[in-house]
Amino acid sequence: MFKRITHIGIAVKNLKDASQRFARLLGNDNVHEEAIPAEKVNVAMFQVGETKIELTEASDPSSAIARFIERRGEGIHHLSFEVEKLDQELERLKSGGFEVIEGYPRVGADGFRVAFLHPKTTHGVLIELSEKVY
Repeated sequence: MFKRITHIGIAVKNLKDASQRFARLLGNDNVHEEAIPAEKVNVAMFQVGETKIELTEASDPSSAIARFIERRGEGIHHLSFEVEKLDQELERLKSGGFEVIEGYPRVGADGFRVAFLHPKTTHGVLIELSEKVY
């Protein structure tokens, strides 16, 4: 079951510059920064109501974010939804014709397990499903 939108992911070339700009835009310089070595990215998160804005910078040129920026430039990369029982939700979605990238959940930012649905099965939108790890 989908609970809420956890964050909107935005791919950026330079995390420091983007963080400064979004701090000015949002009037909020309270940012959580985190490196995610397994994904080869660094992130900065701003809380906006119940949702976060996640700025994501490639820490390696072979990362998915680096490839995304090379093909499409900076911009919205994905929408993330919190779900209950991620494994069960993935099975439900697979049986409904959705393709899960990598086929299994992994550790993501901000204390969540995550999995992504391939954009070709969601009308061109990369969807992240996330489950809070307690």
